[in-house]
Amino acid sequence: MRQYSAEFIGTFWLVLGGCGSAVLAAAFPEVGIGLHGVALAFGLTVLTMAFAIGYISGCHLNPAVSVGLWAGGRFSGSQLVPYIVAQVLGAIAAGGVLYLIATGKAGFDVTASFASNGYGEHSPGGYSMTAALISEVVMTAFFLFIIMGATDQRAPAGFAPIAIGLTLTLIHLISIPVTNTSVNPARSTGVAVYAGGWAIDQLWLFWIAPIVGGVIGALVYRAVAGSRT
Repeated sequence: MRQYSAEFIGTFWLVLGGCGSAVLAAAFPEVGIGLHGVALAFGLTVLTMAFAIGYISGCHLNPAVSVGLWAGGRFSGSQLVPYIVAQVLGAIAAGGVLYLIATGKAGFDVTASFASNGYGEHSPGGYSMTAALISEVVMTAFFLFIIMGATDQRAPAGFAPIAIGLTLTLIHLISIPVTNTSVNPARSTGVAVYAGGWAIDQLWLFWIAPIVGGVIGALVYRAVAGSRT
């Protein structure tokens, strides 16, 4: 239960910090943090939580990471479902707190975006479903490849949180215009349940694509690095 509690808290922080920066601070008049700030916020949530709970649960914070690590031989299948449940519940709880804060401003429209992920007319840059699918698969594949490498027993010790946090920042810098960047089904679910409508309708892609990408990235790493991980 300590591991599951850590995953709940860690994923809560990821959604509150990352999505919160997008909803509350990205376009704030005069001093909004913009795309670069949101990308950095997501990376910082993972970096900080990796140091805080990495020794407890591994700091997955993401069903695609858990599935990818399982596919890569780093994680027990018996813990897979409880980890994913804890992550999704943490994300939904954070989405609820963010909703309560955001709706404290007169005129706020939760259906407009609420940091939800989307494609087609709901893509920030108007990218198609195919483009969104490719982006999410490829970005998550590289995310898992780097996670596997940074946490390999042969890698320099103590630097994994920095590498992983910076990777998530880079992923957001690349793909926010395409899908608002998911690479994390829990993150997508945590805000979609409050935005409703189109966000729920398109949520399937942000479960399937990151999980497929995570498995690909983990398997490619094992093929490249060998079995001593």
